[in-house]
Amino acid sequence: MAEDGDAPRHSCLKLELDGADPVFVKGTWFESRFDLAVTDGQDAWICIASEDEVEDRASQWDQPVAEYVQLAERYLGFQQPDSVYKFVDAGDGQKRLSWTFEKEGIKLEWRWKCKPAADSKRVTAGILDFLMDANITLSEEVIRKGRSFDRLKAEAEQCLAQSEKFSKEKEEFEAAIYKKS
Repeated sequence: MAEDGDAPRHSCLKLELDGADPVFVKGTWFESRFDLAVTDGQDAWICIASEDEVEDRASQWDQPVAEYVQLAERYLGFQQPDSVYKFVDAGDGQKRLSWTFEKEGIKLEWRWKCKPAADSKRVTAGILDFLMDANITLSEEVIRKGRSFDRLKAEAEQCLAQSEKFSKEKEEFEAAIYKKS
């Protein structure tokens, strides 16, 4: 299997399921394939969607592979409000992750089988690490943007003070000129 040249994208979704506890779905997205890691906090499952499997499924839906992967990423990167998500037993400890979407006015369902992870603890820890790293990155960005905003605000206040000073000096200058006239 040829490895995609582009760096993978990652997403993590807290998937709210009707009548069941939520699960976390971490996606690793490549141009023509994807990997999923799913945990309920105790057990974990994985789905390695190979290029051949993705190509086969994309052709069944009459979609280019890249479009198929992008659509899967959209539905597993952010919970879509109009989609029905399920994560149900598929026998032998496996689970079936499915979601609905609409195409040309017809409600369709995608299903991918997830097998039990060889090391549930490691998979769950990997998902938590990803979430913690993302949280740290987001926190640092918020702090950076807050500082940048504070600097811009201080500069704006200085500009306003300078503008008010110039306006006052202009008024004084005009008053002095009119007095001489």
